Amino acid sequence: MSQLDIQTTDCLLIIDVQNDFCTDGSLAVPDAEAIIPHINALSHQYTNVVLTQDWHPAGHSSFASSHADRKVFESVKMPYGDQTLWPDHCVQGSEGARFHIALNTEAAQLIIRKGFRRAIDSYSAFYENDHETPTGLAGYLRERGVERVICVGLALDYCVRYSAVDARREGFDAVVIEQACRGIDIEGSNDQARAAMRDVGVTLL
Repeated sequence: MSQLDIQTTDCLLIIDVQNDFCTDGSLAVPDAEAIIPHINALSHQYTNVVLTQDWHPAGHSSFASSHADRKVFESVKMPYGDQTLWPDHCVQGSEGARFHIALNTEAAQLIIRKGFRRAIDSYSAFYENDHETPTGLAGYLRERGVERVICVGLALDYCVRYSAVDARREGFDAVVIEQACRGIDIEGSNDQARAAMRDVGVTLL
């Protein structure tokens, strides 16, 4: 699939284009800023546009700094399963949590903030990492008559991946525009994410 025929029943889901995931951020994704012009060009073509924003309290349980003798990118067992430990990032109200200044946010009708519960992380725009606690996005999209979710943003191998997979789980068609995404790519996680998305019927464009 090389082209996307945009429909009024589509939603452009712009995921976590925040300062801490961009150059000089505490969890910078390589080449992150390169996606912003692509996202800006897309945002005014869609009837429905939603932004997501990582929004962690200080001392969040997913931060390596909250675990004695643990290092960034290590995995720990949490009550809801395996959790990668991250550097402190996107702390509520911080400069790092703000949307990148170059991102055009004017077309968005909704901002979904995630990861605000101290004891549980949230990659997906639809569910916390327990895969049970909903954000309310699915219901919002159904009320708006959305049938297909177009995912762009950061990072391909985490929040984009889980958002696209959960869009399929919720019964929506899902597309990921790779030109408008970048990944962290920890030990091949970009390719693992692509395989996981394809396995549930996500279209990679």
